[in-house]
Amino acid sequence: MKKKILIAEDESIIRMDIKLMLQDHGYEIVGEAGDGDRAIELAFLHKPDLILMDIKMPKINGLQASKIIANQLDLPILIITAYSQKEFVEKAQQDNIVGYLVKPISEANLIPAVEIALHQSDKAKRLKQQVNVAQQEVEKRKIIERAKGLLMQAEKLTEQEAYKRLRESSMSSKMTMESVAKEIILQYK
Repeated sequence: MKKKILIAEDESIIRMDIKLMLQDHGYEIVGEAGDGDRAIELAFLHKPDLILMDIKMPKINGLQASKIIANQLDLPILIITAYSQKEFVEKAQQDNIVGYLVKPISEANLIPAVEIALHQSDKAKRLKQQVNVAQQEVEKRKIIERAKGLLMQAEKLTEQEAYKRLRESSMSSKMTMESVAKEIILQYK
């Protein structure tokens, strides 16, 4: 499946060059913006895999547009700019900005930067998913531990006996341990 890319660049000739280079390497260009407002609009519309964003653009500049997109959509952005000064680089250090490419843009520096940015973005998404799964498991474990504690206190059971009762209830009722634990918490509340 082709990766979807949005290009936000106010200079139409540069935008066209970038578009052609990316298409030659199999990327799908889902939108082109000449200013920050349009970049935000197209990001919401297409939810691309990567946005190439110029800094100096009319209306909203690329860094402001990147912040808005990060807060609302969490899409990865590769900055393309003529500015290599420290102040711009520091302002570009946002969580969703996965790369910074200084113009002039050539195929030799664009394609590796895009591939690395897409790889880093995929890796960050996988890590976020793993963190979410781990947080859900911790929450389930807290509920089970709370129910186990209530059983131990109310019925004078050891920790092992309370856990065994939870597990047996889960198996006999064909409910998850978490669901049984929630019922016990409600019962002893």
